[in-house]
Amino acid sequence: MEGPALTATPAFGELEQHRRELTAYCYRMLGSPFEAEDAVQDTLLRAWKSIDRFEGRSALRSWLYRIATNVCLDMLGGRERRARPMDLGPSGEPVAENLRELSEVTWIEPTPDPAEATVERETIRLAFVAALQHLPPRQRAVLILREVLHWQASEVAELLDTSVASVNSALQRARATLSDADVHDSTPMLEEADRELLERYVEAFERYDINALTELIHEDATQSMPPYDLWLTGRDDIFAWWWGPGIGCKDSRVIPTVAANGSPAFGQYKPSPDGGYEPWALQVLELSGGRIVELTFFLSTEKLFPLFGLPARLDA
Repeated sequence: MEGPALTATPAFGELEQHRRELTAYCYRMLGSPFEAEDAVQDTLLRAWKSIDRFEGRSALRSWLYRIATNVCLDMLGGRERRARPMDLGPSGEPVAENLRELSEVTWIEPTPDPAEATVERETIRLAFVAALQHLPPRQRAVLILREVLHWQASEVAELLDTSVASVNSALQRARATLSDADVHDSTPMLEEADRELLERYVEAFERYDINALTELIHEDATQSMPPYDLWLTGRDDIFAWWWGPGIGCKDSRVIPTVAANGSPAFGQYKPSPDGGYEPWALQVLELSGGRIVELTFFLSTEKLFPLFGLPARLDA
């Protein structure tokens, strides 16, 4: 039976309306905003090329999610999961000898906050996305569709061409895996006190005022610096790094940018020998109980600064 005429099928603009939510879905699946964008572009192109076969028996949104899921599963096939430094082993001593860049590891990458509800932002937090990467790809899709997007088991079963019993079993196994992951709670929406805390942090970091920073950073805080595998635990080790191998960060400029993965984010610029300031890190901070409990310094600024709308350098 032939599908309806092309004039009765959705226009490309109708497909584009789903780009934002598809991108958030693909990001949770893939752990990279750049791969997610590629996956969504592929999804929309595949949908447009086969749009004359869209019979409208299922919702357009469901059809697009089916295509996006298949694209993501193809991209994930046979490759190692993305990781954070904390996934690879225990924390290390704050010495330069422990700083190793692992070329064989593919790292979780941050994404700018989507314009979604609070609960949606919470489910793209770095810890949650990292925990998802521990799941086999199909389990990952089931958990996201059921727990994050609140699809019915029957809808997920239809999308994945499987049974409701299989979907429920996969969801149970995925929940068990995530229950073992270290996904700590954080405040998804900033309160006024949190904003004041962040302002004090920026001022203290630019002054490299350890006494002031001590009041802001939790004594059990952690720090990581992808693409290096070294991560630090405890405020004392973090400060030992900042005043030791990381002393080049002294006199940095720090400017706020859009939130990353539901958390405050800042562009850090180090003094340049040529004058002014050059990009050094995208800082993503996790807050809890009125303190900073986690600092992630993403060093791939060539990719990330344009994504977050940060300038290529700062003048003196």
